[in-house]
Amino acid sequence: MALAFRRVTRVPLLDFDAAAPDGVVIGVIGDNGSGKGTLLHLAAGLAKPEAGEVEHPPARFLGPDDALDLSPAPLIAVEHTFGYLDAFERHRAMLELDQRRRGGATILLVSHDEGLISRVADEVWWLHQGRLAGRGDPQEMLSAYRKHVAERVRAWGQTAVANRAMTSQWRRGDGRAEILRIETIGENGCPTMVWRSGELAAVKVTVRFREAVSDPVVGIMIRTRIGLNVYGTNTELERLKLGPCAAGETLAITFAFRCELCPQEYALTVASHDPDGLWHDWLEDAVAFSVADTRYTAGVANLRAHVSFSRRE
Repeated sequence: MALAFRRVTRVPLLDFDAAAPDGVVIGVIGDNGSGKGTLLHLAAGLAKPEAGEVEHPPARFLGPDDALDLSPAPLIAVEHTFGYLDAFERHRAMLELDQRRRGGATILLVSHDEGLISRVADEVWWLHQGRLAGRGDPQEMLSAYRKHVAERVRAWGQTAVANRAMTSQWRRGDGRAEILRIETIGENGCPTMVWRSGELAAVKVTVRFREAVSDPVVGIMIRTRIGLNVYGTNTELERLKLGPCAAGETLAITFAFRCELCPQEYALTVASHDPDGLWHDWLEDAVAFSVADTRYTAGVANLRAHVSFSRRE
């Protein structure tokens, strides 16, 4: 007997309607609180719907702390049970899942591990706020979900930036200038802690001069979380002359560029100095930010390759 949810409601699931045939692995993805666990409990007969009905074969439910029992059963509902497995146990479990699928079992697999879902799932159900946001090919659904997550991270970055402190474990200089503020700005013109890979971005540095400086230079350096220099420039290299600046004067310098970086965490070092390198104010790794993308890329620079091929006889 196949598994079917018919207009099922049990909070947080709302009017949920979907069916799975025999002999498939259904990967279930979604944000926490979207209804994934409730879906599995309903499928396994451990919970009853408030409305609608669930048709299911004799059920086995495996929770996060349960032993991984993949012996034959018509329905196996797996909720994050793979999290504690080592490499050998996981490989063995993959083979057993495939055997159960070939034997006609229906398997519901909830996991935040995209690699696992991509490897074993025949189909993916994406749950969002208790409803089925999408279902279908695992790669297409995972790509759509990554885009959703990137958008959430980006939105969070715009709200969290208000609480981000400008700190530095290493601040040095003779004090003739003070860096007052460092802002990372998205292409919508709003400050954010998270840039999307490929978007037009800017770093805005506000500097106040405590003493007169004839020819100040302001620069930035982007580093990875392990300290690898990614990109650096300054107003002198960009042929922008700032001085002379009088005592008490404040300048706001904006470095604009396209953020062609791979998804990970970065830090900004910012400095004001003389052309000969004498520092007024130097803030090492003063501001942290991250880059998000809808797809995985390795390394630091996102070169956005266009790939083609041809066949030759």
